[in-house]
Amino acid sequence: MALSRRQRRKAFRGAQYVLLLVIVAVVAFAANWDRIGKAFFDLDVAAKQFPDVITVALKNTIVFTALGFALGLGLGLLLALMRLSSVGPYRWFARGYIEFFRGLPALLIFLAVGIGVPTAFSTQVPRNIAIMLSLGIVSSAYMAETIRAGIQAVPRGQVEAARSLGMSPTRSMITIVIPQAFRIILPPLANELIMLTKDSSLAFLLGTTPLQQELAQFSRQALLEAKGLTPIVVAGLCYLVITIPLSILQQRLEKKYGAGVPGGGTV
Repeated sequence: MALSRRQRRKAFRGAQYVLLLVIVAVVAFAANWDRIGKAFFDLDVAAKQFPDVITVALKNTIVFTALGFALGLGLGLLLALMRLSSVGPYRWFARGYIEFFRGLPALLIFLAVGIGVPTAFSTQVPRNIAIMLSLGIVSSAYMAETIRAGIQAVPRGQVEAARSLGMSPTRSMITIVIPQAFRIILPPLANELIMLTKDSSLAFLLGTTPLQQELAQFSRQALLEAKGLTPIVVAGLCYLVITIPLSILQQRLEKKYGAGVPGGGTV
């Protein structure tokens, strides 16, 4: 008896589940769990990471991310307003900045700001300042386009109503347009914050002392001593402590304010 299309789909789906269970069973029986546990989940090695992985590495990661995000948001807002300006040179500069820094890897920006500029000008840039500038430059180019799209998404009638009440263009932008734009772009800004948290791992390129280590550098140092991947697992879990709540926040913001700007930080 021939199966209907719905029955064939159901049978095919069931076959996929069976195949998946077979693969899982084969892997479970064939794997050397003692060796895997020793390599990835050595509790003795993990215990040695605490409390420094929290009080030093995780704290520094959060601080670097917060500093970079604050600078990036301020620069991004300024660049977005310049992109929308009626003054040609402002628009040209903002567009050139955005396209230039969106086209460069964050790795190069860290090397340029933290090593290249001090070497070229024979000067010293404090490490925290270099990290903040690098992360701020990386994020500002993306956030500028996100903010610009949010401003342009505010209905034109809002501006016209504000102007009819006698508000100047500057005042209507600050009090009417920008607050509404930020409600629209909150979800992609949360996504940008998640990306920036992971980019903070590049801070190890600028050298560090034990008290300046963030999660990536801390786990790298511990990896040299542990001869296993447990420090990487611990650092990964610490990153998840930051990024999972941010992802949940982003999803709730999307439900509350809508999807925001499509594409998040990659507008």
